[in-house]
Amino acid sequence: MSDLLLGLALGTGLIVLANLFLVRFTRMSAQQSAAIVILTTLGLYVPYAIVRWPGGDIFAIHLAIYLLTSLVCGMLLNARAGGRSLHWGPAVIGGFFVFVVVSGAVFVAVAERGLTSSLWYRLLPEADSQRAVTSVFPGVVSHDFHKKESLYNQYLQQVERQRQRGWQVQKGWLGEPVVGQPALFRVAVRTREETPVTGAAVAGQFLRPSTNELDVDFALKETVPGVYESTMTLPAAGRWNLVLSIRKGEELHEIQANTSVLAHPPAQ
Repeated sequence: MSDLLLGLALGTGLIVLANLFLVRFTRMSAQQSAAIVILTTLGLYVPYAIVRWPGGDIFAIHLAIYLLTSLVCGMLLNARAGGRSLHWGPAVIGGFFVFVVVSGAVFVAVAERGLTSSLWYRLLPEADSQRAVTSVFPGVVSHDFHKKESLYNQYLQQVERQRQRGWQVQKGWLGEPVVGQPALFRVAVRTREETPVTGAAVAGQFLRPSTNELDVDFALKETVPGVYESTMTLPAAGRWNLVLSIRKGEELHEIQANTSVLAHPPAQ
């Protein structure tokens, strides 16, 4: 069981027990017990989530299910205490929201961990030799936003230093890159005064947007003053992102770009 489903199960179980305890062993009504449990849940879970932030989606799912659980307990216990059945209107509305939130929690759990092996074979197609099928989709949103904010500020400072430095960088393939075939990638670096930047360490990555398992690291060698190149092979056709760093002494120049790789050689 994933951490998300386990946390939801434990939390809802404790909320149900708390409502039953207050109604049975105190003089509170079901509505009062539900209100007390809701306020207690907010007072405990919200600070905990802020300190150990799980992400907005996880936070919303936990909070919604916890509050709905206490609300449903209050409705059911109140109806039982009055010796009457729950009206179909509130029951339908509550059931609808319970279904939406629970199904959302299941979708998030599947996206994080994937389907079980038995469900995987029943629901997903069999993988062939050219593509891999997976049920995991963790998304692209990072939850460590404090760290990202610090890195973004450093990035802005780096951009300003690069602007003041004024290096001129030309980069690209010599010819059309084709998947599975070696291609020559070249970078030419000059100063603002058109002087070649020699003796630099030029390296980077070609990043696949869909999966980091195909990412390719590379380092270029200086062939003539200010010109760096290397032959490399990219394993998949389509769009690739490029992260390039040029370092000479204490000076660092970084560039981000994108490129495309052909599935077949261009027609002659």
